[in-house]
Amino acid sequence: MIHIGLTGFGDHEELYGKLKQGERLREYSKHFGIVEIDSSFYAVPSVKNTAKWTADTPDGFQFIVKAYQGMTGHLRGKKNYFDDEETMYKAFHESIAPMREAGKLTAALFQYPPWFDCTRENVDTLRRTRAYMGDVVCALELRNRTWYSPEFKDKTIAFMKKENWVHTVVDEPQAGEGSIPIVPVATSERMTYVRLHGRNAGGWHASGHPDWRKLRYLYRYNEEELAEWRDRLRELERETEHVHVVFNNNSAGDATPNAMALMDMLRGEAPEEAVAKAGARYPVGAV
Repeated sequence: MIHIGLTGFGDHEELYGKLKQGERLREYSKHFGIVEIDSSFYAVPSVKNTAKWTADTPDGFQFIVKAYQGMTGHLRGKKNYFDDEETMYKAFHESIAPMREAGKLTAALFQYPPWFDCTRENVDTLRRTRAYMGDVVCALELRNRTWYSPEFKDKTIAFMKKENWVHTVVDEPQAGEGSIPIVPVATSERMTYVRLHGRNAGGWHASGHPDWRKLRYLYRYNEEELAEWRDRLRELERETEHVHVVFNNNSAGDATPNAMALMDMLRGEAPEEAVAKAGARYPVGAV
């Protein structure tokens, strides 16, 4: 089964109009059955918040929660909210507990930074992380292309299978260092995770720009690109029970129409018709 959603639920103005923040998740869940919580990257959410999100969504709704940046080596000297690893992972486990208890947690996403390359030390880090997470389903997104080099690609996939990591397949600009290719391979019979970041090659390495986050994910997929993904997802569906797909091209209201068009295409609608219908409802630059 293929499940489609977006990263985050608070910023999609095209969906909400004048709805207040506290009302948005309920509205979001009328359109999509999964969401990636990415605010957890910046701070582990309080149990109060995760319990509210759980209560605000219908039965069957699913969350994918992004790991806190201190858990994935992104801080690089910036202040960590926690004094040690054990306390940090304990807080994360407590945070996701309401979702787990309600059967609404699909996975925790561990997205490692571009400087996290394929070394023995980093392999050991992944093993230690997986041990901390216990029986929580964990998806792994690698952002350094050495893991998928001809020398290491097969070993990387085999490692994920052995260590019980769900492979995160990504679509992003092919912009040299700091970007990885599309590797549509499942490592778990239970699920595969797919994150579609857009293909804005010019904005991918714009970290020095004051508005770099917006530039990085400023992209709307066209009908040919979405049709390619429709076919890839159907192939992945043969390898794994559930394929969870989120659009992360959120900068200008493009994720929602892309996700809705892809859902229509998976139901059998022609690509040009699906994209035209979504585009008419959510025009480019309308947000």
